[in-house]
Amino acid sequence: MTAADDEPACRPQAVLDIVADKWSLLIVRALSGGPRRFTQLKRDIDGISQRMLTATLRGLERDGILTRTVHNVMPPHVSYELTPMGNTLREAVAPLLQWGVAHLTRIQAARAEYDARPISGTHTTP
Repeated sequence: MTAADDEPACRPQAVLDIVADKWSLLIVRALSGGPRRFTQLKRDIDGISQRMLTATLRGLERDGILTRTVHNVMPPHVSYELTPMGNTLREAVAPLLQWGVAHLTRIQAARAEYDARPISGTHTTP
């Protein structure tokens, strides 16, 4: 975090930088059921590439949202788990995800209506 991040006006931006991308929220949601291995996360999160999953996991680990544990068994494997702070994030975003599910049909209808407009983008009211 830079000195500029300490300014009150910059704090919301710093927070949103941590959680505002879709992959972070989907990883937090996937980890809400407990520890997961990389391959489980990759399978559970539709559309995420291996590279993006790796980068997002590293960022969330750096921010203290999750922990990475290397298991010294044969074959060795790694698991990821939410930290106590990560669990508070999960609780905080749960209403947002519920809102999205509740309004998904309306959002899809609005998109279809928007996409059906003439190219000019003008909107006329009846």
